[in-house]
Amino acid sequence: MNFELKSLDAAGCAGAKCDALLVLVPEAPVAGTDALSGWIAQARKAGDLDGKPGKALALYQPQGVAATRLVLSASGDGSARAVRQAVLAGMATLRQAKRLVLCCAGPWTEAALRAAIAAVADASYVYTATKSKAEPRKLAQVVVAVAEVAKARAAFDQAVGLVAGVEFAKEWGNRPGNHATPTLIANAAKSLARHNGITCEVLGPREVAKLGMGSFMAVAQGSEEPLRLAVLRYNGAARGVAPTVLVGKGISFDTGGISIKPAGEMDEMKFDMCGAASVLGVFRALAEIQPAINVVGLIVSCENMPDGRAIKPGDVVTSMSGQTIEILNTDAEGRLVLCDALTYAERFKPAAIVDIATLTGACVVALGGVRSGLFSNDEALATALLEAGESALDPCWRLPLDDDYADGLKTNFADVANVAGRAGGAVTAAKFLQRFVGTRPWAHLDIAGTAWKGGAAKGSTGRPVGLLLAYLLGQAAAATSAAPKAKAPARRRSVKA
Repeated sequence: MNFELKSLDAAGCAGAKCDALLVLVPEAPVAGTDALSGWIAQARKAGDLDGKPGKALALYQPQGVAATRLVLSASGDGSARAVRQAVLAGMATLRQAKRLVLCCAGPWTEAALRAAIAAVADASYVYTATKSKAEPRKLAQVVVAVAEVAKARAAFDQAVGLVAGVEFAKEWGNRPGNHATPTLIANAAKSLARHNGITCEVLGPREVAKLGMGSFMAVAQGSEEPLRLAVLRYNGAARGVAPTVLVGKGISFDTGGISIKPAGEMDEMKFDMCGAASVLGVFRALAEIQPAINVVGLIVSCENMPDGRAIKPGDVVTSMSGQTIEILNTDAEGRLVLCDALTYAERFKPAAIVDIATLTGACVVALGGVRSGLFSNDEALATALLEAGESALDPCWRLPLDDDYADGLKTNFADVANVAGRAGGAVTAAKFLQRFVGTRPWAHLDIAGTAWKGGAAKGSTGRPVGLLLAYLLGQAAAATSAAPKAKAPARRRSVKA
């Protein structure tokens, strides 16, 4: 799908030849003598269009408008959240459109523009990878109308980059386990190295064994699929600038191991690699946007299977850090692969470490599918992530890390157990991970409730790519504003999602 930014006023939008014209109508009065203003005035007078976001009115071949279909969608106060609701409501009536012009009857804010573009992509996304007779996305071109292209360019480029990243994450999150093995996930990471500024190294069982990642290896030993550790690097700043390290849980399929899961809805355990998928998505977005920041992505991927070699409850393994772990439940495997990756992250001397994982059902119970769980040992990092989530409409909620929560992880047979009791399960999982990060600024995002939807809308959401990207761009902007100003060379970027 192509996105294009054009300078068009209301009359220009009315004259644009396209399958569909989607007009966002704010609650403030709309004045004008053009055809669009006329249709908006008539709809309001008739009571068919109020200011509440999510209300849309579709018109077919309206007089004075070149588009085949005109959709007026109320965007309330024009905030990013209201604009997203308006676009989703409007797009619901435009399933067959191939060329869309998107405009706003009021002024765009940067946040609203980004939200609108992301919503168009979200509403039109279609998964096709494993369908023999797939009907691909019909929408091929989206023209975004603004008053001044130059002023909107930065927000537009960020939005298009985000779309590319979210859809890459969705693509890999949606693939079934036999089409998204650890090897294939690592290959997806390697494919990103085709983009400017990105490199990728993939480690297999032999290299991981040399590193002493006994905890990661223990989870993988019950599967015939070999484990993979993909190390992505995006270098957009000077070499000496400390990177942010993103660590993604990539359990490509989770049976629960010997502590096997119930059969019902076990198919959804293909989504247990959505932390890894979000890291892939962030790097895909970085490739488009090219911000001045250094980022390392660690994707730890394996299957959790229950064969004769699989780890058993009561087994004790030695992590890369040297700490021993008693495995009381083999279905708490995500923390076992992440802990070794967190130790490995230290070699990059990072400014901050953020791990992303579909880690606990307890977090789903606590927060549902609205907010991801956030845990952090650093106030500044936690605040930055919370603010990034709000600005990206990809929110999280901070949960506690009191030391008392770690009491349940004590065991007579190792340095730590991999689970505590049922109470506070999301917190005790985070307390387990905290043992492996030392004093570095660290945050853990539990995305078990937000990474995918069930039911009729079953599929990957691409979250929290938006949150992570907003955080990284914020860090890049802060570093740039603090550095001596220098004239940057002009750079062209594709706007293909």
